[in-house]
Amino acid sequence: MSAPAAPAEDGRPQAPALGVLFLIAFINLVGFGLVVPLLPFFGESLRADAWQIGIMFSAYSLGQFFAEPFWGRLSDRIGRKPVLLITLLANCAGYIALAFAGNIWIAILIRLFTGMGAGNISTIQGYVADVTPPEKRAGRMGLIGAAFGLGFIFGPGLGGVLAQIGDGAGRFQLPIFAAAGMAALAALGVILFLRESRERDDPATPRPSFLSGLEDARDNPVVSRALLVTLIYMAGFAGMEATFGLWTAARYGWTELEVGLAFMVVGVVSAVSQGVLTGRLARRFGEARVLAFGMLLFGASLAVQVYTPAAWTPALDLALPWGGMLHVSRGWLVAVVMVFGAFGMSLAMPNISAMISRSVEPRRQGAMLGLNMAAGSAARVIAPAAAGLVYSALGHDWPFLIGALLTVPAAIMAVNAGRAFHRMHHQSPLVQ
Repeated sequence: MSAPAAPAEDGRPQAPALGVLFLIAFINLVGFGLVVPLLPFFGESLRADAWQIGIMFSAYSLGQFFAEPFWGRLSDRIGRKPVLLITLLANCAGYIALAFAGNIWIAILIRLFTGMGAGNISTIQGYVADVTPPEKRAGRMGLIGAAFGLGFIFGPGLGGVLAQIGDGAGRFQLPIFAAAGMAALAALGVILFLRESRERDDPATPRPSFLSGLEDARDNPVVSRALLVTLIYMAGFAGMEATFGLWTAARYGWTELEVGLAFMVVGVVSAVSQGVLTGRLARRFGEARVLAFGMLLFGASLAVQVYTPAAWTPALDLALPWGGMLHVSRGWLVAVVMVFGAFGMSLAMPNISAMISRSVEPRRQGAMLGLNMAAGSAARVIAPAAAGLVYSALGHDWPFLIGALLTVPAAIMAVNAGRAFHRMHHQSPLVQ
């Protein structure tokens, strides 16, 4: 085995590990972004109801909920590289199977399998923590988050364009096959270019159980609060995400093309803010304050979207300088409001991950980051199905309003996590 990548004295990895990780995350998220905005329309093509579409979203996250802590602990023990390879190949197989799903229940089972294999986010974060000094982790986590954002720039728009080809459920096969190809390409990048970041544990070393990891997280005042922030805010986001396509179709008559382009806007803002601003804001104001501000800004954007009158966003026909006309669909102001919400959301993952990694010893970082992703997955299990039921029973605005309310306790918990971190930092030299 090659020598692991390690941070240099100035905090830069000795090998271009972060660049490789950035490209892997980007390629993988392009594939993910291709599929997610299309799932509501894919479910409708299978004659699924809103609550069944919500379950399809939840199934993926249910698989992640059980798999993320497992992959995180396994990457602590055997290394990050093999875990990244396994999860990417599982994603590829899951996408291929989804392209041939004959009904909604088969699609739900396939999404469950894919979710069980897709546990690479915490592993990527663990790699970043391995090769980055503590004071720079929020910024470096932000760079990886920027790769996710860039993936959402290209993925949803490309998916919307590719979905225009074909009829019925078959029109989604081309973007799904493209997603499978992206996952396979990312796996090839891991094989060819990524160096391992940590030594394998001695096989004789006792292996901590899943329950012991939960106990460690519960007893750590920073990690326990950070997990609650993830659980709460992700529930609001996942409920909105699962019903956004249906909401815009009902209110503005949008198709998958407009939904894909709206998610592209989210990706642009997320990539810029995480790649350029997140680390600087965290160093100046602290991770907890920046995180709390992001939660409240995201919640405000959800409320503004609901209370923006449809009459304010008529369809527009704009003359192009080189001739011809550009038709802008009704509801275009939604994309403007989403800019602010996307900026708030972009502040969440890098700061939460940095706070967790700085609050535990290095050999437990993968496990704790895996639990954080599991908390997000738990929210994604419950929230989409609940949002689908709320959408059907109470009206299409309510998933957005409930999501806005959830960001308030998330912001309060973020502030409490910051106070706990400062207490730990002053009491223990082991805190990074």
